[in-house]
Amino acid sequence: MSIPKHTLTESEVSRVVEMAWEDRTPFEVIEATFGLSESETIKLMRREMKASSFRLWRKRVTGRVTKHRKLRGFDVGRGYCPTQYKR
Repeated sequence: MSIPKHTLTESEVSRVVEMAWEDRTPFEVIEATFGLSESETIKLMRREMKASSFRLWRKRVTGRVTKHRKLRGFDVGRGYCPTQYKR
């Protein structure tokens, strides 16, 4: 498995997992906040989750409109401050 371009702290990894798990947070927000592409986020999720949890997550988010900003027909504000994690 390749190493991500950016080395994330334990709290940043936790936040990426949380954001990726949320249905309303698109992968583009994770990329803008932490510099991880969708494929890098998927690799991180595979590494950080139990295999069965990862499979459930992948099944749920694959093709999900809310996880891809291009497919969304609306903007949803989030309840956190993304600058807290901005690099």
